[in-house]
Amino acid sequence: MMQCDPTTGSCLLPDESPGTQRQTTMSSDIVIRYVGDPMCSWCWGISPAVKQLAEYCDQHGLSFVMTMGGLRAGGGDPWNLAFKAFLRQEWSHIQKKTGQPFGFSLLEAAQFNYDTEPACRAVTTASLLLAERGLPSSAALPFLAATQYKFYVDGQDPKTEEFYHDICDRVGLPFDEFSQTFTSQRARVAVSQDFALCRQWGVRSFPTLLLERHGEISLLSTGYVDSETLLNHLSAQLPPVAEHTTE
Repeated sequence: MMQCDPTTGSCLLPDESPGTQRQTTMSSDIVIRYVGDPMCSWCWGISPAVKQLAEYCDQHGLSFVMTMGGLRAGGGDPWNLAFKAFLRQEWSHIQKKTGQPFGFSLLEAAQFNYDTEPACRAVTTASLLLAERGLPSSAALPFLAATQYKFYVDGQDPKTEEFYHDICDRVGLPFDEFSQTFTSQRARVAVSQDFALCRQWGVRSFPTLLLERHGEISLLSTGYVDSETLLNHLSAQLPPVAEHTTE
C-alpha cells in the first residue's frame, strides 16, 4: 500500500529499482523543479502554493519545470475496505490541513485501480504539446490542477482518455491531438524518462521542490508547505542577481 506521512505532508514512493537514468538538460542558470504526481493527495494539497511559486519564477526570470514522479505507476494496491479507509482518513486530514476541497464519491466505487501512470502521462503529454507551441513548463500547471480537481473532488477516473476532453478545452489544446499523443509511444517514453529522473535525483516522496543552480541540484522543500513559507525560503536562497533580473 502507498504510504503518506501526515507529519511531513508527503506521499512516499514504494521501494523499487532506480531504473534507467537520463541526463539533466539545462534551460537556464537557475531552475526550480517541481516533482509530483496528479494522484498524490499532498500534491493536490500544495497546488495553490505551487501556482504561486510558478508565478514568482515568471516574475523573477527563473525557469520553472515540472517532472512527473509516478507515485504508483502500474497500481497494485487492492481496492478493499482497508485501502479506502486509508484514503478517506488521508484526504480528510489534508482537507483540514490545507483547505483544498475533496470529494469522497470515488471511495464508493466497487473497483478502482490506483494506477498513477496514465495521469502522469497526461500531464507530460500536455507539457509536450504546450512546449511545441513555445510555452513554458508552467503553462501545463492549469492542466495538472484541473486533473487533480476532477479526480479528488469529482471522483472521476483519470486513466481514461475522455477524462481529459473538457480539460483540454479549458487549456486550449485540441483533444484529438492530445488523445493521439497521450496514447503514443512518444508519451510513454517521455513519462518513463520523468520517472527515471525523479529517482536519479534521489526523490522518494511527493511533493518535492528542487533548486538547480548551474546544473547542481539541491533540495528546496519536501512535503506540504504553505506558499508564504515556500517563497520566503526560495528568496533567501537566491543570489541578489536573480532577485533583480526584472528590475
